[in-house]
Amino acid sequence: MDPVRGIVRTVAVRDGRIVAVGDAAEAAWLTGPRTRRIELRGRTVTPGFGDAHVHPVSSGLERLRCDLSGVRGLDAYLAVVSAYAEAHQGEPWIRGGGWSMGDFPGGIPDRADLDRVVPDRPVYLDSRDGHTAWVNSKALDLAGVTDSTPHPTDGRIERDADGRSLGTLQETAADLVRRLFPPEPPELVVAALRLAQAELHALGITSWQDAHVRVDQEEVAYTTLAERGELTARVVGALGWDETRGAEQIDELVERRARTARPGYAPTSVKLFLDGVIETSTAALLEPYLDAHGRPTAERGHLLVDPGVLGRHVARLDALGFQVHFHAIGDLAVRAALDAVEAARRANGPSDTRPHIAHIQVIHPDDLGRFAGLGVVANAQAEWAALEVQLELLTIPFLGPERVARIYPFGSLLRAGATLAMGSDWSVSTADPFIEMETAVERVRVEHRGAKPAFLPDERIELAEALRAFTRGSAWVDHLDRDVGSIEVGKAADLVVLDRDLFDRGAGAIGEARVQATFVGGTAVHELPGLEG
Repeated sequence: MDPVRGIVRTVAVRDGRIVAVGDAAEAAWLTGPRTRRIELRGRTVTPGFGDAHVHPVSSGLERLRCDLSGVRGLDAYLAVVSAYAEAHQGEPWIRGGGWSMGDFPGGIPDRADLDRVVPDRPVYLDSRDGHTAWVNSKALDLAGVTDSTPHPTDGRIERDADGRSLGTLQETAADLVRRLFPPEPPELVVAALRLAQAELHALGITSWQDAHVRVDQEEVAYTTLAERGELTARVVGALGWDETRGAEQIDELVERRARTARPGYAPTSVKLFLDGVIETSTAALLEPYLDAHGRPTAERGHLLVDPGVLGRHVARLDALGFQVHFHAIGDLAVRAALDAVEAARRANGPSDTRPHIAHIQVIHPDDLGRFAGLGVVANAQAEWAALEVQLELLTIPFLGPERVARIYPFGSLLRAGATLAMGSDWSVSTADPFIEMETAVERVRVEHRGAKPAFLPDERIELAEALRAFTRGSAWVDHLDRDVGSIEVGKAADLVVLDRDLFDRGAGAIGEARVQATFVGGTAVHELPGLEG
């Protein structure tokens, strides 16, 4: 991943820094009796991977709670919930998540199913994308949500044809129940981050940007782990912007940045949600959604931040040295983000804040070239760019062929000169960068190899481009490019040892690659037995 994308035979490390790159003879003079020597024998070393958009603390909490991410289908979900409730009878709430909207008609589960397995305690389960909650009747009763409760601003309480609340809460409607949760115990969020960090290191991830840092969860976890000397990753935190407030919160963000920065943790980004998701018709589109029969509706979704003030907010954040990290799914939201950055450029001139737009599901062709022109990074979650139930049933029918052809246009963005970074959005999708890279290259989900066609094959990218997005691209987004992202003399020794030559297709599918060791600054943070055997 150096500028000429060279492949070399040897890398030498001293005091956490790369001191030689080349052939064996070039590094031989550095080798002494105390040198640790790892012979690769056909394995590959890459730069450490960076995840440009991930949620480690909430993912760790999901692992520690009622975790539905490893199963599919109503019966399997209910079995997990029932077993968890039985094993945790002292917990006043059953909380967790990871269910898929594609497993339910219209993407809407029913509280009656949860009532069958847990009738006496409140249950709250986030969907895998975090935009929808599935709750039981006990949770609705405690929250005071009835069949006549009005929809909150930017949210929706799903009801059946008779007006009965179904127990599916979209977007801010989930806050009606979430507000009842007791504060997270500090040691629990620290344990969640510790668990997540180990899992990410085992996948070769040495740095990341936490895509939504909240005061009572992520902020507590990072500052505590850093103070204890246990934060072994390089982390940028995207401080959460409250869409219900305005510019008055910027001074608070400045104070949080100064107060919570720690070695290894830089709270230098601000996360703005501009819209929701297409599956719930909350993503903001330039043209209306279609109905189930392909006819235009009156629904376009809407922006969560008034575009009339968004540019002013972004300009001020940019002037204060904050990076802006946008959530934008629909083409209207993507355009609003680009317009806001353009307003900041007009107000402030060029800057090195490196704004980025995450998810970029639908982009209007007129906006593809604006990424490079404005210096905006395209932050891609590649596992979504393939055919699967949720896309086929809850997205494609409601967009129509013209917009479907623009879904996750990674190839078009690169051809238009954009800088591409990649992230997982874990636990929304897998944190495994090899699965993400394979999907970007093949546009087929790994479980559908040989069974489904490539989705929009013209948007496939090369493996070297995908690997660059997970190394140099993510390092660029996080302002770590002087230290990491490539194997070059003088850079930090953030390195990953893979079990194969990633570019040898005879060695197996990209997504089957496994990490044998991960080093941050030359120190092993993950290592399988027998690395040198």
